Amino acid sequence: MTRQPLVAKRAEELLGSAVVATAPVAGGDICTATKLRLSDGGTVLMKTLPHAPEHFFETEAAGLRWLAETEGVRVPDVLAADHECLIIRWVEPGKNNPDAAAGFGRALAATHAAGAASYGLDRDGFIGRLPLPNKPCDTWAEFYAVRRVLPYLKLARDRGHVSEAEGAAIESLVGRFTALLPEEPPSRLHGDLWNGNVLWGLEGQVWVIDPAAYGGHRELDLAMLTLFGLPHLPRALDAYAEVAPLADGWEDRVAVHQVFPLLVHACLFGGGYGARAADAAKRYL
Repeated sequence: MTRQPLVAKRAEELLGSAVVATAPVAGGDICTATKLRLSDGGTVLMKTLPHAPEHFFETEAAGLRWLAETEGVRVPDVLAADHECLIIRWVEPGKNNPDAAAGFGRALAATHAAGAASYGLDRDGFIGRLPLPNKPCDTWAEFYAVRRVLPYLKLARDRGHVSEAEGAAIESLVGRFTALLPEEPPSRLHGDLWNGNVLWGLEGQVWVIDPAAYGGHRELDLAMLTLFGLPHLPRALDAYAEVAPLADGWEDRVAVHQVFPLLVHACLFGGGYGARAADAAKRYL
């Protein structure tokens, strides 16, 4: 590890502890991540993003703290956050294995069971660089339509990443949400639960980072895990269901809840994500 003076100086101002060394961390496609070794022997991770949207890091910190209130999945301690950076406790990488995956499944069930006051949240958030509207709705079908699928469908269309035919298929699916999606009390969601936001730590501990947290339907978190993969995912899902059984037919609804993350990816990256979202929608038409 060397020492990046500007990064170290900002961390020292926020933490009140000297930074001995710094090292870049690969993996993120939005923020720059840096590992910092402190004079007290601790190790932390600092995320920075030039010209970040207003409240970008403060919102992420609030989401981490909200998830950490539960006795569920592990979340790194938030040490500092302001308009230009976030500093969290470093998670030492370990190896994935079936037992750790099972523990993660049970812990995720506990996080979801902690619940939320409504479908939504008292503040808007971010998913990737994109704003994430969270104004509460009375039902999951309404919230998923007007706060998740339709805003990102419009943005993807505006950016030329969803064709008219693809958009029409997705809109037709939205009209069926009330019939397709079972109602249950809102769960405490991570909100952006793909493989890259799950960290396999030491001694079988599994952590989550980079949330887009809000109150929603727990099937959405599970659908995102299924969409982007996770080592030993079947074991994690089985353990989850042992603790918190899911409504009948949840596996048949996975693609419904994958439409939203696919549209987010269409907005951010283009490619074939818009077509994939439409293909998912067509399964139910």
